Amino acid sequence: MYRRGKQGYLPSSNTACLANESIGNYSYMKHFGFLSASPRLCGTFLLFALSIAAQDVPAPKDTLGFTPGDDRKLASWASIVDYFKKLDAASDRVMLEEIGKSTMGAPFVYATISSPENLRNLEKYKQINAKLADPRKLTGGQASLLARDAAAKKFIAQGKTVVLITCGIHSTEVGSTLTSMIIAHQLAMADHPDTEKILDNTIILLVPSLNPDGVDIVKNWYDKTLGTPYEGTTPPELYHKYVGHDNNRDWYAFTQVETQLTVDKIHNVWHPQIIHDIHQQGENGSRLFLPPYMAPVEPNVPKQIVEGYTELGNYMAEKLRLIGMKGITTNSTYDAWTPARAYSHYHGGVRILSETASARLATSVNIKFENLRADAADGYDPKKESANFGPIWPGGEWKLRNITDTMTLAANALLFHAADNREKWLSRFYEIGKEAVRQRKDGELQYIIADESGTLNWSVLQGILYKGGVTFQQTGEFAFDGRKFENGTIAIPMNQPYANFAKALLERQQYPDLKDGSGTPITPYDVTAHSLDLLMGVRMTRVHTRFTFPKVVPFLHSLSPNQPSPTRPTDAKVSIFKSHNPSMDEGWTRWVFEDYKWMSGSGRFSYSSLVPEQIRNLRPEQNAYIVFPDQSAVQILNGYAKGTMPDEFTGGIGTEGVENLKKFVEAGGTLVFLNRSTQFAIEQFGLPVKDVTRGLSRKDFYIPGSILRTELDLTHPIAKGMPKESIAWFGGPGENSPAFEIQTDPLALTKNFRIIATYPKDPKQILLSGWALGAEKIAGKAALVEVTMGKGKIILFGFRPQYRGQSLATFPLLFNAISQ
Repeated sequence: MYRRGKQGYLPSSNTACLANESIGNYSYMKHFGFLSASPRLCGTFLLFALSIAAQDVPAPKDTLGFTPGDDRKLASWASIVDYFKKLDAASDRVMLEEIGKSTMGAPFVYATISSPENLRNLEKYKQINAKLADPRKLTGGQASLLARDAAAKKFIAQGKTVVLITCGIHSTEVGSTLTSMIIAHQLAMADHPDTEKILDNTIILLVPSLNPDGVDIVKNWYDKTLGTPYEGTTPPELYHKYVGHDNNRDWYAFTQVETQLTVDKIHNVWHPQIIHDIHQQGENGSRLFLPPYMAPVEPNVPKQIVEGYTELGNYMAEKLRLIGMKGITTNSTYDAWTPARAYSHYHGGVRILSETASARLATSVNIKFENLRADAADGYDPKKESANFGPIWPGGEWKLRNITDTMTLAANALLFHAADNREKWLSRFYEIGKEAVRQRKDGELQYIIADESGTLNWSVLQGILYKGGVTFQQTGEFAFDGRKFENGTIAIPMNQPYANFAKALLERQQYPDLKDGSGTPITPYDVTAHSLDLLMGVRMTRVHTRFTFPKVVPFLHSLSPNQPSPTRPTDAKVSIFKSHNPSMDEGWTRWVFEDYKWMSGSGRFSYSSLVPEQIRNLRPEQNAYIVFPDQSAVQILNGYAKGTMPDEFTGGIGTEGVENLKKFVEAGGTLVFLNRSTQFAIEQFGLPVKDVTRGLSRKDFYIPGSILRTELDLTHPIAKGMPKESIAWFGGPGENSPAFEIQTDPLALTKNFRIIATYPKDPKQILLSGWALGAEKIAGKAALVEVTMGKGKIILFGFRPQYRGQSLATFPLLFNAISQ
């Protein structure tokens, strides 16, 4: 049935294809249990392995020394880039471009893959997509809608489906970066009608890794531990210098270099209709997740986007099941709520998140059927076939080859649909833009006005919106709703292509009250609030009636800060605790200290990191500050247990470190604890402070990643220059933020304790954006407390004041805390 071809085993033309033909190295796939398939299905899903290459192009093995997907083999970033360069040089279907440098200076690249004819006319297709994205560009002047539709029809007939495939944002999910080379190689070498159709009808933008630095961080650790008891463990450092896993929570704040490059030089240049974001998930659940997403969907996501990811995700799942793939789930686990993970949903592009089951990095695992499981909130059971899960995977060995094959098959299905439905994808894309730019009716949101157009915080927020394609109008002086707005005020009109992006970020989120059959809240996949105006302390006014602004007089605001600028003692010493259990909050703290050091009032502000062994040898110091970012008390105290990691990375600060910290603060130092780390301080220092949220059931109290109102004591130096009312970022994935009650007599409270921030006494006034169940449990309780101990101080933040680099409104509280 098979003949040996130039690139591997090839099915004979007159027989059905056995779908256990491996895509990665063309060897037999033993673990999917695929059934035979029709020749057409074989062409669709194994299309790149079916015939002799159209041209001689290098295989990944020629550069790497192994085939991507081989057991216990990972590639360095330099070798991956080298392979794509060689592919570019050898193939007229592939163009590689470096568009910048990563955080740590590595080349950030992407490949454009299409037919030679399309590659010669890329500018033409960019312009077609730009016009369909913003239908105002289709015709000049006040052309009628009919004229615009006619112009769109012409461009839809000419255009190509643009597909952006992004890999490797989470560097321990090693499969997708390896798979990027398989996909590129197959597209470059295969000679088959389906391949030609894909190349003719689509333009594929392939990013081998959205985090090049992490590729080497993970590979270096894996190679170091290979053959040891620690093989396959996660590195004892963040796999992105600053934000670790949070780098795919950055798709609206754009804090990181890699996000900025992808948005500025790929998304905003090409306006892709489809984004295939390839990830991995836990090893014990489904073998593959595909959309549609489970509820809720963020209300500003256009209906056409929901239709698109539902159609495409179901198509992919159906076709993969037809060729025998097991363990596929849809409409489960992952939602489409936050723009932090889905820039494209507000920019005309369907995001297809795929999540393939993991191994232990590149080391295989053996999963027993009885150990398969999913969380209750995931919405499926991997041991039971259901409407959104199946067929059942029986368990067994799961290898890196299974991961790369799964990812390649899913990408093949997606590309075939994109090519086969080119006009439908472009028409849907145009309809999204057409709806966005239409004139708003009375009663609909017309404008969002920045009340504080002349502040630095607004400048940061405006920069975010501008990067997201939002345009602004600068007005003359005017009055609205009894208020006067000065010359140079900025207004955001809603009849523009990306108004929904602005609207999503500048309105209050009301996350639905979702509970299971027992009344327990269903856990959101990530957070429930993303109101950037609240997080950044910028007031906005919403206009729902027709309104014409006066023309602006040539005048621009001079920027003025709306946050304090504390004066740092020049001899102050600031350190950040850095556990060997990597904490994303620690990384975010470093990033904020570096990128927002101007808030400290000293351009010379600097910090150092303190690892556990340094605290075990800490000496008392006056005028010194140590910040403990959000982390559990157990991790701070104990770290990794012996035998779970190499000895140099085990252990926390221990009892010796605790005693040193006590001496440190008593001698005049200041300890600052953020969010969960406050429990460490309460326990280890014996503070008469109670976290009133501890022990509460989720049925009674649940605030998962929301923005709450706080009231500040402006007489305290930490609140200096702040408004009376502020915010707190409360909770989030795995983060149960505390709220404090001081349990001591009034005299001691006056002498040794200062409550700097509290939640309102009226529970109805607490939630600003997101979801808050049982808010009455924290009504009137403390959110920020200062405790005097000896000559020093302990400061307890019951929230993350530097949350994901976004909460500019509370950055000053943190900087003031290390500036007293």
